Amino acid sequence: MKTLIGFEEIEDKIITLRGQKVLLDRDVAALYGVETRDINKSVKNNPDKFPKGYIIELNDSELGKLRWKNSTTNLSKSRVLPKAFTEKGLYMLATILKSSRATNATFAIIETFAKLRELSRTLNNLPDASEEQQKSLLEKSGDLFTDLLDNNLQATDSETTIELNLAVLKVKHTVKRKADKE
Repeated sequence: MKTLIGFEEIEDKIITLRGQKVLLDRDVAALYGVETRDINKSVKNNPDKFPKGYIIELNDSELGKLRWKNSTTNLSKSRVLPKAFTEKGLYMLATILKSSRATNATFAIIETFAKLRELSRTLNNLPDASEEQQKSLLEKSGDLFTDLLDNNLQATDSETTIELNLAVLKVKHTVKRKADKE
């Protein structure tokens, strides 16, 4: 039986570090159903698969900021500072870890990053588009949001609101859902 990993489970774990979207080693381990030490051991045993830019090794200052800014206060006091995997690093890690759960997690991670990139491109095109193009882009954004947040629930209603105030873009997407009755 496949264990499906939802977008929200992954999206909540993605952080921005040194200008890149990354997942911490402990979060990758949780998604893959292994111990953090197993992830780090795999990286150590395969250094040729992780060139510069694939993994970011956090320093004490960055770890302190993570504990302060995010709900990562449960980062344990380890002798080793956490590592953060970039999207490329996650792809390479997937070539090492062979379990079915790791494969499913990799598919979910790839889909999440791809949809986030597509959504970002769509929203970046919005201010320069004509009114008709904006309507089309808003519809596409709504579809992307629905894809990202779909949890096998039937959509009963959807509404997207975009507000542009002096270079600040706010997007609100509401999807009302109810469980499918099987």
